[in-house]
Amino acid sequence: MSLDKSLFQQPPNKLLASLPASDYERLVPHLKLVPLPLHQILYEAAEPIAQVYFPDKAVVSIVTTMEDGSTAEVGIVSNEGMVGIPVILGDNTTTTTGFVQISGAAMQINADVLKAEFNRGGAIQSVLLHYVQAVYSELAQGAACNRLHTLEERLARWLLTVSDRLESEDFPLTQEFISQMLGVRRSGVTVAASTLSRAGMISYQRGHISILNREDLEATSCECHQVIQKEFARLLGFMPSNRARKFF
Repeated sequence: MSLDKSLFQQPPNKLLASLPASDYERLVPHLKLVPLPLHQILYEAAEPIAQVYFPDKAVVSIVTTMEDGSTAEVGIVSNEGMVGIPVILGDNTTTTTGFVQISGAAMQINADVLKAEFNRGGAIQSVLLHYVQAVYSELAQGAACNRLHTLEERLARWLLTVSDRLESEDFPLTQEFISQMLGVRRSGVTVAASTLSRAGMISYQRGHISILNREDLEATSCECHQVIQKEFARLLGFMPSNRARKFF
């Protein structure tokens, strides 16, 4: 990938862009623009995290894998955040795996460098801790959502979340992948997706999803989507999607 110096001057990653100029400029010599191809594993469960990533248009899934090989998504990261949170929390290993769900690019930084900058305190530490709190809220809301809301509501929320992070209404996703991320049978996703499709909210063809009626999809989704959006705005001053501003 050719180096686009303008990305370092105005980082597309919102977390980096929210840093004061002086703090961000201190990171720039250590940042490297790297491609994130589809299905690339950024870190493995129980393995040391050597690099931290601040994605641009890429979408990274954070998943938990059970003994029988089944998986469920517990987090999703794109240009609103960072991949490698354990690095700044005193350890560099975790029980989850991070892999690329939708290809793109990211700013990469050595984990030891970011940890040293974090330990200096100041704005970098404050911004990253606020991000951790936002992610904690997202995880807590997601756990409640998975327990209390219907699959149709959860699918609508998940599609909105992916759309927010990509800032696009069109993206490549297979029903098999969605079922793995939601931790449900593929047949269940097929039924729920068909319901949304018949209602004119989405179209699904050959592994490609388009949101046709965002307003109706938001009405179908549970309240969890907007709860998470508001919490990101409260803690970080921005939302995962600029389009979401019309709701507040």
